[in-house]
Amino acid sequence: MTETTTVESAAEPVELRLEQYRVELTGYCYRMLGSTFEAEDAVQETFLRAWRSYDTFEGRAAFRSWLYQVATNVCVDIVNGKQRRARPMDLGPAQTADKPLGRPLPETAWIEPIPDGRVMSTENDPAATAEMRDTIRLAFIAALQHLAPKQRAVLILRDVLRWKASEVAQLLGTTVASVNSALQRARATMANAELSSAEASRPIDASQTALLALYVDAFERYDMDLLTSLLHTDAEWSMPPYELWLNTHRDIIKWCLGPGQGCRGSRLVATHANGSPAFAQYKPSADGSYTAWSLHVIEISGGLIKGICFFLDVEWLFPMFDLPLRLESEPFPVFQLASSD
Repeated sequence: MTETTTVESAAEPVELRLEQYRVELTGYCYRMLGSTFEAEDAVQETFLRAWRSYDTFEGRAAFRSWLYQVATNVCVDIVNGKQRRARPMDLGPAQTADKPLGRPLPETAWIEPIPDGRVMSTENDPAATAEMRDTIRLAFIAALQHLAPKQRAVLILRDVLRWKASEVAQLLGTTVASVNSALQRARATMANAELSSAEASRPIDASQTALLALYVDAFERYDMDLLTSLLHTDAEWSMPPYELWLNTHRDIIKWCLGPGQGCRGSRLVATHANGSPAFAQYKPSADGSYTAWSLHVIEISGGLIKGICFFLDVEWLFPMFDLPLRLESEPFPVFQLASSD
């Protein structure tokens, strides 16, 4: 583990010293908690605790290490006693389009999406950025939630942030042997988790841009033949906060032309979420405007779309992505999904 390259001085106001670590601490807390809002609350609580005890810090450890220690304690306090957050695919088998949608589950049940910019620095080199994108993928975040809180912290600190075992042991107040044992168990649990093979580590290249442009065209024209031609045969189609999810072309088409018929005529606006391409969907309204409906997070594998997660809680979700809740009329933002690097 190394300190950031930002020049620090003990003479800097504590608020400025803390703010330098907001993005990376938000990424750490998000991986720990699986919730955007809880992660941001955890960072605020970390800053508050650090500010209150700053006079007693006295440089006994590196400032960054101390902040991670405080953040870990905050996250463990939040996680203890809570049910794990998940994706619809983690809760049961795929269903058919004939099954009723059912009641929405509370937001605390779900892994929440997060804008890339909230958790990833633009100053990282391309290789580091690619690795960071992999570790904020929805499937990876969901797999982390299977770990006990301290195992989760050990795996993130060792395998994601590349801390030394001795540094993690010091942070957690334990031994190197204990850290290595926890890491071994955490890796075994993660290996058994259902991680998709989405190509999140690849920058958005010409072939992926072409695939995504076809997806936009197919969805906006509601062309089911074209849409399903872009999907793997077992692509996962899920819609939090509902538990129902689909994974056959037949059921996806039946859903879109049945309960999902109101999405016909929608417009999509490109963004990024969880290291993946994403689109804000706006449904047509009777007055000619378009209303926020869902955020599509796209997983790509082998030149086709492996999964689409439609997050429907737009009242809080769109503002977090700096997206309007309403588009008044044409023209709409042009499809453009540049590399998330």
